[in-house]
Amino acid sequence: MASPPPIYLDHHATTPCDERVIEAMAPTWRAQFGNAASRQHAFGWQAEALVDAARNNVAGLIGARPSEIIFTSGATESDNLAIKGAARRLRSKGNHIITSALEHKAVLDTCARLEAEDFDVTYLPVLPGARVPAGAGAGGGVLADEVAEAIRPETILVSIMFANNEIGTVNPVAEIGAVCRSRGVTFHCDAVQALAWLPCDVDAMQIDLLSVSAHKMYGPKGVGALYVRRRGPRVGLEPLLDGGGHERGMRSGTLNVPGIVGLGKACEIVGEQREADAKRVGRLRDRLRDALLGAITDAVVNGVNARAGAGAGEERQAEAGAGTDASVLLPNNLNISFPGVESDALMVRMKDVAVSSGSACTSATQEPSHVLRALGLAPEVVEGSVRFGLGRGTTEAEIDIAAERTIAGVRALRDASARVS
Repeated sequence: MASPPPIYLDHHATTPCDERVIEAMAPTWRAQFGNAASRQHAFGWQAEALVDAARNNVAGLIGARPSEIIFTSGATESDNLAIKGAARRLRSKGNHIITSALEHKAVLDTCARLEAEDFDVTYLPVLPGARVPAGAGAGGGVLADEVAEAIRPETILVSIMFANNEIGTVNPVAEIGAVCRSRGVTFHCDAVQALAWLPCDVDAMQIDLLSVSAHKMYGPKGVGALYVRRRGPRVGLEPLLDGGGHERGMRSGTLNVPGIVGLGKACEIVGEQREADAKRVGRLRDRLRDALLGAITDAVVNGVNARAGAGAGEERQAEAGAGTDASVLLPNNLNISFPGVESDALMVRMKDVAVSSGSACTSATQEPSHVLRALGLAPEVVEGSVRFGLGRGTTEAEIDIAAERTIAGVRALRDASARVS
């Protein structure tokens, strides 16, 4: 008898390419292979038209103008271009940057690089966690008041993520944007994990720079975008790459037309079905959480914001339109710790269920999650954390199997530990 197919619950790391995206990209490999910068013939015009259509789709998803979308190789490049580009352009006005301890490494490492260039970076601490009877663990978010208190006369840039890639907390982006706008500070937001699940309007949220990645919302890998505000106020960037002056001089290089077409189609699909996807997946996530907490009573859910003082069931809302208050979390995220159980050992016991113990972008270092450590969790809680990332294709049957495998694995490891001791 054939083994059942593995269950994929690592959608924070990457998502499968939607069949509709693949279909949209297919012609660009053969008939529509032109260079979008070749404006002397029909092949180039056709490629340029495809890029323009994709630019419209990306802009439409976030409430931007097409001319404000710059195509990149992915979120890491977008974060680098936004932060380094803005900081270096604004150097004459100040050298102070504000970010948080929970940001993606593409932001944290970029800020560290700028510190070597004599920029001063403030790393905001995160909201403290609180133990509640429902099994909730640490919180993790940034309040607008904290940003306001950290701003100084020499502050030129704030970079705060929309939603955390490990624990799913959603920051009050609109409130932070309002603070930055009122103080004349450029606001960058890494929205990579949020866009597939939560509504975003860069004007309403007063975001000046926003990073996008295709492969986190069912598009291809190796392509992303950066929103750069053109008015009210206009934002300028120092380019990272020289040569050709593509993308309004901000990102030189031949455009990845197949990838850009895929990104555009992915954005179009998200715009059409995001709300329905978020509600369905949120219910499945709650089913998984309830099963695990019901069977393993000392399990700890990470990513519950202590500000509201509610339990895990109240905090981890499934509705995508619930706003951007820090009490809302990504509907597809469940980060849960099993104290006394090493996550790596647990994952070995449940190889047919693909989950992770942290961000895929830092897994090569084999270090404990910087996000969970920043929350002040005990070492045994950090070491026992598992991130479940649900997706569009996740089914109820898969959730039930994943719960069974996880519960059995935790119990087996604890039994083995008890026998040794």
